[in-house]
Amino acid sequence: MARRIAVIGGGILGLAVARRLGQVEPDATVTVFEKEPDVARHQTGRNSGVVHAGLYYVPGSLKATLCRRGVGLLREFCGAHDIRYEECGKIVVAVDDSELERLAEIERRSVANGVPATRMLDAAELRAVEPHARGVAALHSPTTAIVDYVGVARALRTEIVAAGGAVRTGAEVVGVDERSDGVQLTLTVRASAHARPNGTRATAAHDSGRVSQVTERIGPFDLLVTCAGLQSDLVATLTGEDPSPQIVPFRGDYWLLRPQRRELVRGLIYPVPDPRYPFLGIHLTKRIDGEVLVGPNAVLATAREGYSVGTLNAADLRRTLGWPGFHKMARTHWKTGAKEVMHTVSKRAFVAEARRYVPELRADDVVRGPAGVRAQAVARDGSLVDDFVLAHSGRVVHVRNAPSPGATASLAIAEHIVAKVVPDHAS
Repeated sequence: MARRIAVIGGGILGLAVARRLGQVEPDATVTVFEKEPDVARHQTGRNSGVVHAGLYYVPGSLKATLCRRGVGLLREFCGAHDIRYEECGKIVVAVDDSELERLAEIERRSVANGVPATRMLDAAELRAVEPHARGVAALHSPTTAIVDYVGVARALRTEIVAAGGAVRTGAEVVGVDERSDGVQLTLTVRASAHARPNGTRATAAHDSGRVSQVTERIGPFDLLVTCAGLQSDLVATLTGEDPSPQIVPFRGDYWLLRPQRRELVRGLIYPVPDPRYPFLGIHLTKRIDGEVLVGPNAVLATAREGYSVGTLNAADLRRTLGWPGFHKMARTHWKTGAKEVMHTVSKRAFVAEARRYVPELRADDVVRGPAGVRAQAVARDGSLVDDFVLAHSGRVVHVRNAPSPGATASLAIAEHIVAKVVPDHAS
């Protein structure tokens, strides 16, 4: 009998998982539930668009193995769907001798991870690749690329629907009940004049005589995979999962180079990251649409989906401040947090950080750009969870943590998950 499968989350990872499930189990009915009115509204649509080559990640980790596999799958997918994919290249710049040891460690990891064609550059070679960058050395990754991740997400949706699946937007999962006959979902669905899906029960809330939302019970499903991003911990707790790791949101602000100053950057210019943090630091990023981003910083957000300063979700903030791991993290990293706040309130301080490796950059060269929120998983002991984390129990699989390079690795993560949950299937 054909299985019914549900996927929560219409970002690139949820869509990739749904597509893969349809490929390996074509008789199954696969439905994606997304609370927003369209796909790719949060982390997928608000990142810099970089396809990471796998330079930084601990060899043998899920990040390392799935990133490298994901790059190849993503490049092939973009070719098949005529989605722009540009290998613009990336340099990681050591601005002084104190950073050379860390840069050498990144080179060792890149070699161990099988990243092709990386090489160390001296100061003169660095200027040949990026004429306006300066440093004592740099690691060059010519195969690091940029792509339109929203376009990828929409193409994934097209494939899911063409294969007989469905992507339901405006449908938020607010309850999960795992029973002997399968997994039952409770949805809050935004106003719609069309009939409800067969087999669902609904109650309506009215606003000025019109239906504003309905609550549906739908199921049972034989398998549920959750890829809820910024809400991943909250969705996991609907099935009784441990609240650790909890998502602590960090907003990342970007500035944009003015069009007449885009010649300062040919590809991607990154600093040598601090290994204590999962954030890569403020950098300059060419985007597939021709814009050049400067950023992001990383400052605590007062809302999980708060993309501007001053946006407050009281429930989100209470969860953050009430999490024991947050307080332990804050005590350990308060100096870095204070520096990031300075980058938020001072445009000059923000640009000065990028000017360390592009000295010609000036505050007047940039205008306010977009912002995103990173779903940073923080364990109960205050540690920042860096690798991908999956939880599998019974009929339910939760993606608890899929930070960068989650978008790059999305098709490979989907293979990895499906290999675990589809009987007799290996990726």
